Amino acid sequence: MQEAIAKADTLIEALGWIRRFRDKVTVIKLGGSLLEHPELLLHVLIDIVFMETVGMRPVVVHGGGAAISRAMDAAGIVPRFIQGRRYTDDRSLEIVERVLGYELNEWLAARIEELGGRAMNLNFRTTNVLFGERITLTDEHGEAVDLGHVGQLTRVDRAVIDNLCYAGQVPVIPSLCLGPNGEKLNVNADTAAMAVAQALGAEKLVFLSDVSGVLLDRDDPHTLVHSLNASEARRLIQDGVVGGGMIPKVEACIETLSKGVRKIHIIDGRIRHSLLLEVYTTSGIGTEIVLE
Repeated sequence: MQEAIAKADTLIEALGWIRRFRDKVTVIKLGGSLLEHPELLLHVLIDIVFMETVGMRPVVVHGGGAAISRAMDAAGIVPRFIQGRRYTDDRSLEIVERVLGYELNEWLAARIEELGGRAMNLNFRTTNVLFGERITLTDEHGEAVDLGHVGQLTRVDRAVIDNLCYAGQVPVIPSLCLGPNGEKLNVNADTAAMAVAQALGAEKLVFLSDVSGVLLDRDDPHTLVHSLNASEARRLIQDGVVGGGMIPKVEACIETLSKGVRKIHIIDGRIRHSLLLEVYTTSGIGTEIVLE
């Protein structure tokens, strides 16, 4: 009986959050590392089906770096990275389009449907919703650095995504876009998720990966910071508490908040039902970042 009562208490705690976030858009970015573990991904997809069932409007944006690297290795293509970004030549683009744009994208949508939800994969074979232009970096001498078929987003087709959400479907979007002349471009999945969240005016943007959030001590998980505002986040960067690859992610989160997204969450997708625990409990399990 006590166990049953505890379950009821959990449902009551979730009720307030369910009511608060009904009809609100939450953009969920699935990291490539999570996609490599089907048993962990299963619980995330169940969470997404639950969210849609109780009235939220989840939108999935995904990458697929590990699967792409395996396919390139099988094809005998040695990956090139320039300033941390994957160089995408013609052969590489064919693999990225096939693995990320079709195989992973369609598999994710199919799995959501198998779990009782409704989903629509949005790729070049169905309906593309991401548009952009080729990106060029500069080196230490100020010279242009070509990344091949790599793009940055300039427009998101909000109407298509909104219509699917209103119809009770989960849009599943790969991090690929079309250029102004119909050129297919590879896009960083984090920045794609941010652009989609901004375009939709999302209530939440959730990054699911293999990190638990912002830690005051990177070697001690008990130092997890559950909530930060933009000023506090900047101070942690300045003090060196936030370092390495987390710096550009947190900086990009702050910029995204300034463009209309209400909250951004960084959570560990390896924890069972981490998405529900973050959204529907008072304490959460990761780090939430708000503007002020």
